[in-house]
Order: sequence, then structure tokens, then C-alpha cells
Amino acid sequence: MPVQFIVPPLLLLGPLLAAVVVYMVLRWVIWAPNTGTTPASVSEHALWVGVIGWLASSLQGAMNLGIIPANPSAGGTLTSTETILPALAWSVLGCLTVHALGQITYPGPRRMRRQAVLSVRRIRDFLPRRLALTTAAIFLTAAAAIAQTATLPGFAAVAPTTVRDGPNSYSYYSGGADGRIPGPEVAGWLGGALLVLAGGTWLVLWLIASRRQLESLDAADNAVLRTIAMNRLLRTVSTVAAGLGVIAGNFAARPDPAQGAVSWTNPAALAGTVVLFVMWWWRPPRIAAAGLGVQNRPEAGLAAGRQHPAARLVSSLGALLGLAAAVPLIAGTFLAQAVAAAASYGFAGFGYAGILTLMATAVLLVITAGELLLQHNYGSPEARRSWPRQPVSPALLATAVLSLLVFLVVLLVTAAGQARLGEGLGWVPSTLLTAAVCAVSLPALAAARRRQGIPDAPAGLDAALRAITVHRVVRTLAATLTAQAGVLLLTQSNAWAAVLGREAFGWTDPAEASWWPAIAAGAVLGVVATVIAVIPVRALARPAPAPPLPRKEVSA
Repeated sequence: MPVQFIVPPLLLLGPLLAAVVVYMVLRWVIWAPNTGTTPASVSEHALWVGVIGWLASSLQGAMNLGIIPANPSAGGTLTSTETILPALAWSVLGCLTVHALGQITYPGPRRMRRQAVLSVRRIRDFLPRRLALTTAAIFLTAAAAIAQTATLPGFAAVAPTTVRDGPNSYSYYSGGADGRIPGPEVAGWLGGALLVLAGGTWLVLWLIASRRQLESLDAADNAVLRTIAMNRLLRTVSTVAAGLGVIAGNFAARPDPAQGAVSWTNPAALAGTVVLFVMWWWRPPRIAAAGLGVQNRPEAGLAAGRQHPAARLVSSLGALLGLAAAVPLIAGTFLAQAVAAAASYGFAGFGYAGILTLMATAVLLVITAGELLLQHNYGSPEARRSWPRQPVSPALLATAVLSLLVFLVVLLVTAAGQARLGEGLGWVPSTLLTAAVCAVSLPALAAARRRQGIPDAPAGLDAALRAITVHRVVRTLAATLTAQAGVLLLTQSNAWAAVLGREAFGWTDPAEASWWPAIAAGAVLGVVATVIAVIPVRALARPAPAPPLPRKEVSA
């Protein structure tokens, strides 16, 4: 069979697998068993659709689209169809697919009879007008920026020169400037992506408007739910459209190396940042009577002691954990040039795996500090210690075991591929850093196990607090293992090509810097790791069955 008939179906394998994972998360994790359709549960479902859709909409990997790097050995060049198409499709089609799946993952009707609704539902009946006009303006601005790139010529890159201080001294690269491909080609790709994004947005809006009514909500709540879904969709596609404009601005701002060393800036990046913050600020409406969702409610003991200071302390750690994970990630964005420089010298694994390790370590240190603070403020040797009967839910435990197996398989195949290629030990950084994260998790588990009991606590509160700590630790480890496996696939894709065979997937050039099937699998693992890291504490645990009602005595 010709190669051109083999490659297109394989290009769909990664997005299809990601869609299946997102569907399973929305249908069987967010909607826990025995969970009814209530205003609180549908509000929580809409929130998670927005979060996952936002995560899938990142265009960070396509920012250098059309740029020819000065260093010919640098990987990740987006100058051909095989590299540009996946980079744009993952973001444009990914966010649209998540929002479409969000509309078909609501539980089906359970009543014997369904109430018919004769009114015609139109998009404009639920569309937030001001947000829609803002989104249209962002699309038009991005289209103008893309049209400008069609008038720009391309130019070749200037390779850096090798500088030596002496015959036996260390050599390094100096000078050089990036080039770019012809502007009409870039405008075609970005314009096509913007058209697909606009058409897909209209189709998802139509799906939101035409979706069946949820039987447990009245007409007003159903209308607000559709407006919430449209709000989250428009905010997400606005950031994607602004990102396409930023890519066009980055392409247009590159100076021609033939004109000498010229500094450059990308003004479109500032405009994209403003759009990002505005869309974060643009909150959706709320359904009446929508409170805390069932899956986010703590155990019975913790619910009874909601006002207890120890319970409030543990609950407040949730937001602090997110901040602890975000600080190393934000710091990593400022060190992006250092990470890219390390990648050009073959040390990409240290940069990305190191950022993941810092994020996981910061989270685990906060968890440990929370247990120590709980011990210092409320622990008493006279109080009875209570260890939960099931500190980790079966679903989370199975997730952690599968994450470990995936990491080990990826590690072994990467090591075998690099040994076959005779390259350096690129799998060693991920191994050492992952082992360091596992070591850091031990003090948190020990602190939860050895912490003294809490006096005057409601029944089950102490055990519930320990279970929450253990759950957070296991969740962090599972997300770290999955993310480190994804980093290995993204940075060491050629090792997998050496083991599985690049020729079977249509690539025969041994000088190719990356292998897209491994990169697609790494991107999927990155999405899965992010979903694991943000799942609430009680989302994976089944609700406890209601106690049987007492039997009444019947007098004769």
C-alpha cells in the first residue's frame, strides 16, 4: 500500500485517542455513579468542560510556525506540512472537540415520559451579545494580521559560526539569525486554521442551542446552562484566534539576516496577552441554586466538621497547591530561552523534566507543610488517631498503577532506542528526577500517618483529613509519572523510531529530527497528566450508599 494512504489515518490516531480520554473523563469521572442531574452537578460539568477545553487550546507549540532556525540541528521546525498541520490541528480542533463532547456527555433521560418543548431554540436566543461582538472583533483583527503575512517574502537563515579559542579549547556557536518561509504559505495555513475555527465555533454553538433539554432543570435553568456553555466556548476560541494573530505577528516581526543584526519585538504578543486576561475576567452567568457539586463534597466526617478550624485549614490548601504548581511553571516561561539552548546541545530532558519536578516538589512540600501545621495547631496526644479504611479510592489507585506502568514502558523503550542509535543517555534525567519526586512524597505520607489526633473533632473528621492528604500525594505522583513519560516521548522521539521503525509510518529520512507518532503520544500523555492533576479530591470516589431506613413496627 502506498505511503500516502497510510499516513493520513495515522494522523487521526492521536486526536481520536485524546477525544476518547476526554469523553471518559467527562462521562465517567466528572459524572460520578449515582449522581443526579442537578443545578450544582451541571454547573460543575460546565466548569470542567471549560477547563479541559482551555487546556487543549494552547498554541504554544506553534508559535515559531514558518521560522527556519539558524541552528540546523535544532528540532521542532514548523516549515512543512507534516509538522505544521498537527501543531495547528491539536489546538483548533482540540478545543472545539472538547466543547462538543461536553454537550453529549450529559446523562440521558431517566423518566418514562419526556416533556415535549415546542419552542424553536435558536443560537441568538442564548448567545451572550457583548462577548459575541468582542469575539467577532478578535477574529477580524486576527484575519487582518494573517492577511498582512501574505505580502511578506521569505528569506534564508544564517547559520552561526563556530568559534574556537585554541586548538584544544572548547568550541561554541556565535552569531546567526533565523530565516522564514514565504509569507503566502504561512498565511494559507493560519487563514485556513482561522476559517476552521470560525466554522467549528458556529457548529458547536448550533449543537449547544439544539441539544435536548435536561429533564431535572426548568426552562430558565436550561437556558442559562446554554448561555454558560456558549460563554466558555467563545472565550476559548477568542484566545485561539488571538494566538493565531500572535503567530502571524511573530512571523512578520522577524528581520532579514541580510540586513545585519537587527533587534525585533512582536507587538501582537502584548495584544494576545490582553485578550487572554480579558477572557479570564469575563465570567459566565450562574444557574440559580447551584452550590457545591456532589463530587466536590467531602466525606461525611468532613462535612459534619465543615466549621472545624482543622477542616478549614485542609480545604484552604487546595488553592495553595495550585499556586505552588504554577510558580515553577511561570518561572519556566521566563527560562524558555535557556531551555531551548539546552535542547540544542542535547539536554532537553533536563529542562522540561526539571520544570515538572519543581512543580511536583512544590506541591508535595505544601502538602507536608500542611500536615505539620495541622499537627502543630490541633494535634494532641490524648486524641484518638483514626486511619481511613480506604485512604485511596480504587479508581485513583488504578490510575496511579497505570501511570507507573506507562512510565516504565516508555523508559525502557527509550533506553533501548538510544542504545541502538548510539546516542547519549537522554532517559537518565527523567529517571533521576522522577525518583526524586517519589522520595519527596515520603515525608508527606509519613506526616499523615504519624500525625496526632484532633481533639473535639466530629466523628470521621480525622480519618477524612488523612485520606485527603494521601489522595493528594497519590494524585501528584500519578500526574508526575504520566507527565514525565510524555516528556520522554516528546524529547526522545527518535529513540522510539529506532525501536518501532520509522519506515512503517512513511518516514525514511534518517536526518529527520523528530518522529511524529511518538510526539503525538507524548502530547496525549501531557493532556492526561493535566487532567489527573486537577481532578477534585472526591471526584474519583463513589458516593457512599444511603443508610437503610429504620423498619417500623406494625401493631396488630
